Amino acid sequence: MFARPPGETGAFAGAPDRLAPRPVTAPQPTAGQAAAFGRPDDTAGSFADGRPTPPPRPVPPPPAEALLRAFGPKGTAQRGLQEPPGGRPGRRRTAAGPWWKPDARTDPWRDPYAPAALSAPAVYDEETQPGPVVVDPQGRKKLRVRDLSVRLSVLALLAVLFVGAVGGGVGWFLAKSEDETPLLAPGTQLSEVDPGITREPGSVSTIAEKVLPSVVSIEVRVGQAGATGSGVVVDAENGYIVTNNHVVSGAEGVEGAEIRAVFSDGSGSAARIVGRDPASDIAVLKVEKPGLVEADLGSSDDVVVGDPVVAIGSPLGLAGTVTSGIVSALERPVRLAGEGSDTNAVISAVQTDAPINPGNSGGALVDASGTLVGINTAIASTGAGGSIGLGFAIPVDTVRDIAEQLISTGSAVHSSLGVNTRSVTDGTRDGALVLNVEPDSAAAKAGIREEDVVIAVEGEQVGSSEELVVAVDAFAPGETITVEVVRGGGFTTVEATLDEA
Repeated sequence: MFARPPGETGAFAGAPDRLAPRPVTAPQPTAGQAAAFGRPDDTAGSFADGRPTPPPRPVPPPPAEALLRAFGPKGTAQRGLQEPPGGRPGRRRTAAGPWWKPDARTDPWRDPYAPAALSAPAVYDEETQPGPVVVDPQGRKKLRVRDLSVRLSVLALLAVLFVGAVGGGVGWFLAKSEDETPLLAPGTQLSEVDPGITREPGSVSTIAEKVLPSVVSIEVRVGQAGATGSGVVVDAENGYIVTNNHVVSGAEGVEGAEIRAVFSDGSGSAARIVGRDPASDIAVLKVEKPGLVEADLGSSDDVVVGDPVVAIGSPLGLAGTVTSGIVSALERPVRLAGEGSDTNAVISAVQTDAPINPGNSGGALVDASGTLVGINTAIASTGAGGSIGLGFAIPVDTVRDIAEQLISTGSAVHSSLGVNTRSVTDGTRDGALVLNVEPDSAAAKAGIREEDVVIAVEGEQVGSSEELVVAVDAFAPGETITVEVVRGGGFTTVEATLDEA
């Protein structure tokens, strides 16, 4: 392809000169271009004559005489501002010396005779020529990312990368060069300090230490079913333990049923039922175990609202649990009806906010001296079955009275008026509406009728059916009491001699 032809020698002959000038041919305009931009046929030269001449530039008026006298040069043939003091320009521009260039006199901005006129606003192309500097209302410059040059941005990025690399390298070096400490340290002994806890007399810990040996856990097993509760030793010599009737009633008369008392030291003993009283929810058990510690029984008359109390028992099967609170109310009528039990009682309860849960039943409620003031028996619940800060205990005076009767005879005696009632109110006064009267009862003999509303017993107001039961039970069978009733819009007082329930 590039070989020399046969018979030829030397350089190529007849080759065109590729570097020689070439003729230039201008592209011919189209008919539309010629019609729009072409020169008319009868016109010679560059542009046609008759072009409109621009208006003359306005000549500004001469400066005011006052400005000339104040700022004009001394000589009449000179223009610009006056000479600086001394007649020489300063080396640099300052607020006091604006003459910092030799040609300052010819600067049109310094010449009062220089023309000035308003023109259109500046137009900026944000792509190639960013606009003016953005300032806030206080005149401070706002820095925008797009105002930064590429060089400055690159330098800042490199600086950040350099600092990160140096920091990471130093951290890696230190981590690798630092030896790890051994995982195990044989013979290590942790520091300890002298005991700094001060337990004042009457503290919960002191009360718990005193009362816990007197509180037992009650375990009841009937076939494959079981239940737990609590109890309190009230007679250490004879092994008598007080608990709730609803804790042990399921084992009464059932062949193969077992009741076991577990003490604070972990030992246990079989227990037998001495007697039960469903009307007060009290039961007494007996164990054959020496060395028991009995609780100190107090008096209900010594308890007032606000007294600190401690509840001790086996809630949820957790033996030896201690909770604390206060007495939040006294003589609170509470109806008791244990599920799966024959308990049907109304008690005048000691109300407490000490947390009480299932399993606390039969346990101790003691005051600040560790003296028994009640037997925990019930809780107020929203349905979940746990404590909501309202628990109820049988007053110790009732416990003592019923327990003594059960230990003596195996049963307890209660008074009865012989009426069935329900709580009612007329909006201003509460009472117990008589639904029916038992024949030959104390109420029937006293003349109490159906539809009567009992409002007082022995002068003490009765506001509900539960309060009526509590008021009657406060008296012994055979005692005569006055009963005030509302009948036919009027008040009637009758006397009733109480029967034995």
